[in-house]
Parts: sequence; C-alpha cells; structure tokens
Amino acid sequence: MPPRHHPAGARRWPTATALLLLGSLGIAAAWILLADARGAQTSWMAVIAALDAAWLVRLARARPGLVRALAGTAATVLAIVVANWGIVASQLARPMGMLPWESALRLGPHHAYTLASLANSTVDLAWLGAAIVVAAVASR
Repeated sequence: MPPRHHPAGARRWPTATALLLLGSLGIAAAWILLADARGAQTSWMAVIAALDAAWLVRLARARPGLVRALAGTAATVLAIVVANWGIVASQLARPMGMLPWESALRLGPHHAYTLASLANSTVDLAWLGAAIVVAAVASR
C-alpha cells in the first residue's frame, strides 16, 4: 500500500502550536522577571509578546489568513494572562515569605483577577489592548 499523503498544512499546526505555547511561556517569564526587577507592571511588554507571537507563526510557516491571525492573538492573550498571574504571584510571595512559584500555585483565579485589575492602570490596559490589535494584524 502506498504511503498516505498528508497536506503540508496539517503537519505544520502541531509544530506551530508547540512553538507558540513555548514562545508565550518564554516571553511571559521574561516579562515577569522584568516587572519584578523594575517594580512595575511593564505592560508595554505585551506588544513585544504580540510581535514575538507573530514572528513565531511566520517561523512555523503557518498559512496566512484568519486562522494564523487567531493563533497569534491567542498566543498573545496567553502571554498576557500568564505574565499578569506571575507578576501578582511574585508580588504576593515576598511579604508571605514564599517563593514566587509557590505563590503562583496557591493563587486562585478570582484573587489573581482582582489583584491584577487593581495593579493595571488605564495606561496598562491600553498597552494590553494595543498588543491584541498588533498580534491580530501582524500575525495575519
């Protein structure tokens, strides 16, 4: 029996998904470290995360279009959520005498959302919104 031929795009999406997941977690880790070092939210890093996600979907040779734009946007949103979670966890860990990853594991979603919404100003939210737009446009 001859080998089955799979379209090239079908083989790219598992690789692209893994690359986007790894890239989102990596940029979020850099964002958390920078925010911790500066003692600020550093929400402008969301735009860097968006450009990184756009570069990664292009690097994975995903076919241009709506699906690629959605993948880049989803990777950016993931980086934003993970980074804000990590920033809140690292700020909570210090006064409690815990390590940041211990705090991150004990932090509940409602508490994280409440603290992140208190920490992010209007300018920070504008950076986050701009990052989502940049991700959608640059990833397509």
